[in-house]
Amino acid sequence: MKKIKAIIDLTRIDHGLMLGIAVLIGAFISAKGMPPAIKLFFAFLTAFFLEAGTFALNDYFDYEVDKRNKRLDRPLVRGDVMPRTALLIYFIASPLGVLFSIFVNETCFFIAFFNLIIATLYDVKLKEIKIIGNFYIAFIMAIPFIFGATAVSETVPSIVFFFAFLAFSAGVGREIMKDIMDFHGDRAKNIKSFPLYIGEKKSRIISSLFFIFPSIISFIPFFFKIDLAYFHDFIFLFLLIISDAIFIYTSYILLTRKNILACRKLSLLAIFFGLLAFLVGAFV
Repeated sequence: MKKIKAIIDLTRIDHGLMLGIAVLIGAFISAKGMPPAIKLFFAFLTAFFLEAGTFALNDYFDYEVDKRNKRLDRPLVRGDVMPRTALLIYFIASPLGVLFSIFVNETCFFIAFFNLIIATLYDVKLKEIKIIGNFYIAFIMAIPFIFGATAVSETVPSIVFFFAFLAFSAGVGREIMKDIMDFHGDRAKNIKSFPLYIGEKKSRIISSLFFIFPSIISFIPFFFKIDLAYFHDFIFLFLLIISDAIFIYTSYILLTRKNILACRKLSLLAIFFGLLAFLVGAFV
């Protein structure tokens, strides 16, 4: 069981599931109903396996930095998994993710292949310039919505781009927040992050703004007829309020407390409720 938990931690299964849900949201909105199940299945697997592989590679290259930062939430640092195991998972899961995209359509294959190349470059080299990495990770959080829409339709509805933008903004905020937590280890390796350039205080403010701004504009689909599925949908509104409240509370902690460790899980919980709101709203 310990080994299984370590693999789950290494591949961030929770992140993979959320990316898969984002794919489903894009597909359901674009199809205006139930898309072909086989396309949904392979589109979901594409996102899930690409996420698992690239996160394993991420931890492989982050091993030394994570040790300096005493990241005991990382299985490689705890010694529960060997670095070569992380590398093996990357070489198995990532090609599988691209392979599954072939069974969706040609466009999805190119999106998956492009993302694998960029993800690998990020893990190997680009993460040394964390400012670029922040926006890359945010892009990875946004693209599944568009990928899902592309899986079932030749056109991507504007509401899908809107949700992708919300995910991108929250992603940037979360990555800057994580840079604040990793500041000392990053500085030791001369990794160029927001806190290194502008200081911790300003980084906290910027991170908070990237959480608060999408929280404010997220209500637009409820009040305006961007997509009738979300217009005056009170279940969507209820779940959205939960998500936004958690984001705002996360911002409050960022701005008022020195210890922000809880923000990592809080922001992930906020993203989960946001995804749930988008998913339920597409049906109800």
